[in-house]
Amino acid sequence: MKHIFVLTTLMLFNSVAIPLFAQKDIFIKEYLERLENSRKYLILVAETMPQEKYGFKATPESLSFAENLMHIGFALDWHSQSLLGGRASREWKTDTVYKVAEKSKEEMIDTVNKTFDEAIKLIEKFEPTKLDDELDYFGLNRTKRQIFLLLADHITHHRGQMLVYMRLNGLVPPRYVLFQ
Repeated sequence: MKHIFVLTTLMLFNSVAIPLFAQKDIFIKEYLERLENSRKYLILVAETMPQEKYGFKATPESLSFAENLMHIGFALDWHSQSLLGGRASREWKTDTVYKVAEKSKEEMIDTVNKTFDEAIKLIEKFEPTKLDDELDYFGLNRTKRQIFLLLADHITHHRGQMLVYMRLNGLVPPRYVLFQ
């Protein structure tokens, strides 16, 4: 009788616990799909803008098209590798990887593409039980799940600026890619 009780208890626990853990695994899986679609669309936008328009700014205080692209790469690296992965942060003022400098359009696209590769590789290995871990995000406590969402919003924000820059230059942006 005691064995039946233990067996029943274990089965009941597993029927509740496994779906809870699976939900967190689904978050990572769905996030990776969204991030890959976001990458495809961003790279398509970057490829569509002519190199000679990469320096365009909507206003003097705005980031240029190229600076928006490289800023997305820098923030993707920081959110994924440093906030989620624990690597020491790059210093924006001294970093050369994500500065436009004399980089060609192709070099910038390649840098951002490689950053997506690295982020995706890290996120694929991310332990779902750490999604609820909190960290300091500009003075606010945020879970790592929130960091994932903040990163997606940040990419969308700056890519949206890039799309407006294309319109201001008489270009038609690529058709929107769904599920990002």
